[in-house]
Amino acid sequence: MAKWFIEQRKSAQPLFLQIGFPGPHPPYDPPARLLDLYRQAEFSIPQKIEEELSAQPPPHAALRREFINNNHDAVRWHERPAREQLLRLRRHYAANVTLIDEQIGEILALLQQNGYLDDSIVIFTSDHGDALGDHGHIQKWTMYDIITRVPTIVWAPGRIAQGRRVSELIQQMDLAPMLFELAGVEPPPSGPAISALPLAMGDGKGREVVFAEHSADNILREVKLVTMVRTESWKLVHYLDQPWGELYDLQNDPGEVRNLWSVPEHKHRKSELLDILREWRIRETL
Repeated sequence: MAKWFIEQRKSAQPLFLQIGFPGPHPPYDPPARLLDLYRQAEFSIPQKIEEELSAQPPPHAALRREFINNNHDAVRWHERPAREQLLRLRRHYAANVTLIDEQIGEILALLQQNGYLDDSIVIFTSDHGDALGDHGHIQKWTMYDIITRVPTIVWAPGRIAQGRRVSELIQQMDLAPMLFELAGVEPPPSGPAISALPLAMGDGKGREVVFAEHSADNILREVKLVTMVRTESWKLVHYLDQPWGELYDLQNDPGEVRNLWSVPEHKHRKSELLDILREWRIRETL
């Protein structure tokens, strides 16, 4: 559809084109020719630690049961998947990624052919990641970095230097004002969004704190609202009206295996992050 639109468009006006790829997404259904590339590929396989599972909040166990019992998106999940099952999952996922890579290449080639890439900004990003077996989970619905830390590539020749890697924190909403500025258009009032352009240009700083939220739905049923607050070094996940939660020391535990929510030594850190989260909630109501 995107290729058709580019080919038939005749206007000389500026173009904004947003293209959404369904994958990589369950049922992880790449063409056989691409899956063949990965049939013997080795991937790191998550090691489920019983101590980690027992320290997770109750909705996590319910989420696993939901995928085991109801086979969402045509993917059967297991409480204790075997190594070969996890390898098969990741091989299919990798083949799905390769399929999208091919399709992006076709779109870029067509943009080049029609003269668009001489003055263009291209951004590739995603709305969420996939657990692929990490932490005992599949798909999304949790606040681990493998879900909330999504890839973002910005390509703007002549505007942004190539090869720069940015590790600072941003919110995905921060891409919108950056696009306006790169296009030479006055950004509209953006609320909490902060332009990521200075950071992309190499002369700015990221956010000190980022947030995410998820309300209950037909799969994540045993929560009302889940909210995450994350700094460079710590992450807290709050469950509305519940005494339990998640707290991770990202410096010493980047894999988010040890939930420190109930550890007395980290009571002060938990209180500090809850205060930040509360202030953010109040500010969002203004």
